[in-house]
Amino acid sequence: MGIETERSPDTQVLIAGHGGQGIVFMGTLLAHAAMMEGKEVTFFPSYGAEMRGGTAHASVVVSTRRIASPIVEEPDILIVLNEPSLLRFESRVRPNGRLFFNRSLIVSSPSRDDLNVIPVAASELAQKLGNPRIVNMVMLGAVARITGLVSLSTLSESLKPVLPAHRLSLLEQNRQALQIAE
Repeated sequence: MGIETERSPDTQVLIAGHGGQGIVFMGTLLAHAAMMEGKEVTFFPSYGAEMRGGTAHASVVVSTRRIASPIVEEPDILIVLNEPSLLRFESRVRPNGRLFFNRSLIVSSPSRDDLNVIPVAASELAQKLGNPRIVNMVMLGAVARITGLVSLSTLSESLKPVLPAHRLSLLEQNRQALQIAE
């Protein structure tokens, strides 16, 4: 007889793209929103040389109890904004995990058939709002709406304290981007 193990209440999220796509900001906003909702959170950004266009990523763990490790080895949710990130991280998603990808920029299809794949036309939707740089908020809004990990209203409320002062003029546009994905 096998030993049954209870699934951890942790939700591991890995966000990936290239430097300049707001990957670290997405992680920061998600972590802030989860804390506002009273959840336990860890946030671990990876940036450096990636800021110049290489692959950047951020790990966020959200839980209802104390988190043992900030390391995301087998994400429940993978959010990818570009093709190299899909190729690099798809294999790490746990079976039956969710893979959100920007179908506007990624031409190949995910190769695994054991994932819940959610394509989002993030670049097209951001362009519709008049700012191609808010792709990250379109994606994060889609993730929140579909997963319920945090509410859209909490994400929207978290924007003001998390946005850098020199970006506050984009507050309303970012809020619109969170809401636009269906």
